[in-house]
Amino acid sequence: KFHIISDQRLRKRCDKLDVSSLLHLNKEQLVKSLTSLYDLYVVSRSSDSRDYNEAEFYSFYVLLQLGCNSQEGDSISLWLRKLEVSILQSKEMHFVRSVLRYFRMGNFRRFFKIIATESSYLQFCLLEPVIIEVRARALSCITYGGYKLHPYPLAHLSQVLMMKESDLESLCHACGLETSTDGAGCLLLPTKQVGFHMPKASQKFGYLIR
Repeated sequence: KFHIISDQRLRKRCDKLDVSSLLHLNKEQLVKSLTSLYDLYVVSRSSDSRDYNEAEFYSFYVLLQLGCNSQEGDSISLWLRKLEVSILQSKEMHFVRSVLRYFRMGNFRRFFKIIATESSYLQFCLLEPVIIEVRARALSCITYGGYKLHPYPLAHLSQVLMMKESDLESLCHACGLETSTDGAGCLLLPTKQVGFHMPKASQKFGYLIR
């Protein structure tokens, strides 16, 4: 828990200090701690002892594979097959497997909705950097795949991405995209723009708005 919360707090300080080395070191310690914990779970299982939050801690491994750290599907599938059926059928593992599925499918609406309604505090801490990345991916899909004569309304997109319209406008600009307004003053995202790039890791664009 310490390393997960530390990761979140260090990310909040990225805009003030260069904490990239601390983030990397903390992530390494988190992975080592989880590996040791999983070994303890295997040992305790032989004595019919079970930790009540075991499933949640197993779910952290899957969440750590999302985003820029994403592994090949077979790697995670093989890891999941090694888990006990009772762990796989837990609500925590059902949640992360759904998150993983929506992430790979690019189903942005369901991805954000399930995180907003079902994630625990620690799961959400691990998902925060992924949320920014997926929001940026959604902008990329729209600007490259949309019809040039039909700009996309930010009001609708903000509902899909579960963020304030003003935060979404800031995200567009951070990704190198221009926005415009129609005759009624509604914000739009013109498509077929060529300057898209991922936002800086230190930039924040609000939490999930239910």
